[in-house]
Amino acid sequence: MGTIITFKRPDGNEASGYLANAARGNAPGVVVIQEWWGLQEQIKGMCERFARAGFDALAPDLYKGTVVPYHNTVAAEKEMNSLDFMDATTQTVRGAVQYLARNGAKVGLTGFCLGGAVTIIGATKIPELTAAVVFYGIPPEAAAKPADVKIPLQAHFASKDDWCTPAAVDAFEKAMKAAGKSLDIHRYDAEHGFANEQRLSVHDRQCAELAWGRATEYFAKHLG
Repeated sequence: MGTIITFKRPDGNEASGYLANAARGNAPGVVVIQEWWGLQEQIKGMCERFARAGFDALAPDLYKGTVVPYHNTVAAEKEMNSLDFMDATTQTVRGAVQYLARNGAKVGLTGFCLGGAVTIIGATKIPELTAAVVFYGIPPEAAAKPADVKIPLQAHFASKDDWCTPAAVDAFEKAMKAAGKSLDIHRYDAEHGFANEQRLSVHDRQCAELAWGRATEYFAKHLG
């Protein structure tokens, strides 16, 4: 089981998050970014799953203690829209990356929905990262241009997604390729949020397990 920890942001302020450690002492790290619901138990479970797969995993709490129930999309949208994405990425998320990298470990970044957008921003702005895996989230180009992505990126998108739409995904892929960036992209016949097993209305176990296998294999390849 993991535990709640505090860690320093680059600006010196403290942030908190959920940490699950791998069994081995010199494990690579993965920072896991929440959906727009906050630091839900499902995200903590993802950290534990990464730990069992051989990674130290830390999920920073971007909402500072607020967790939105799955049925309350109005509250989730309010929390997401009030989040300073740049501060969250360059300070809180970077602080989490630095925490996992403190003993020289390579660190990757992954995130879902809101966290997917943060992952792409992080891939352009966090120098300590080695690789990233994004799940159904793309930020506005004003926040992160595909041409500015600095690390290998794997991406998982849903073909029945009305938020991170297939058209948006196609445009992102085209821009990444035009910029000569490393992109391993996968599309699934599923709905937005398909990897979240707590949301039975959208969860697709077969697609989720396929994506999980691809993600962990990708991180193992790039992080060691």
